[in-house]
Amino acid sequence: MSVLTIRVFGDPVLRQSARTVTDFDGHLAQLAEAMHTTMRAAEGVGLAANQVGVLKRLFTFAAPDDDGTLRHGSVVNPVVLSRSTEQQDGEEGCLSLPQLYYPVLRPQQVAVEYQTLDGQSDTVELSGFLARVWLHEMDHLDGVLFIDHLAKHDRQAALKVLRERALAADEDPTKAVSLLPPMM
Repeated sequence: MSVLTIRVFGDPVLRQSARTVTDFDGHLAQLAEAMHTTMRAAEGVGLAANQVGVLKRLFTFAAPDDDGTLRHGSVVNPVVLSRSTEQQDGEEGCLSLPQLYYPVLRPQQVAVEYQTLDGQSDTVELSGFLARVWLHEMDHLDGVLFIDHLAKHDRQAALKVLRERALAADEDPTKAVSLLPPMM
């Protein structure tokens, strides 16, 4: 299976909402397999379809649960059913924002309803790092990046790095940074 190109910050597809998957066919399974291959090659723990330029509500993951067991799979059309009020603060990075890592506050536990690659409905309760991974990837499906959750000072630092990268690459630094939503 070939490795797909991961879209990086500045690509407008990262700010678009993915569409609900209605066709559970061989093409969806092939896309998921290619996404797993790409995610592993990039040494990531999750990858949303819009990160590879496909606007489908699909993500892949491979991350340890609370007892250290590696869990992996493909998730289609996920919907958060509940979030705990207890929060966890942990560092996040993103394959679409390479080499940027900042602390993000997320719920400690989450319940999610989703579909499998063959269209079967399921629910799962997640906690800790695995909950963080799923929520991060679900954000992608809504056009939200982890830097949108940062504290003001961290967000400003991230924007500075992104501007410097754009200048070093001889790109217009306002183009990429203008894709950020306003501070909340």
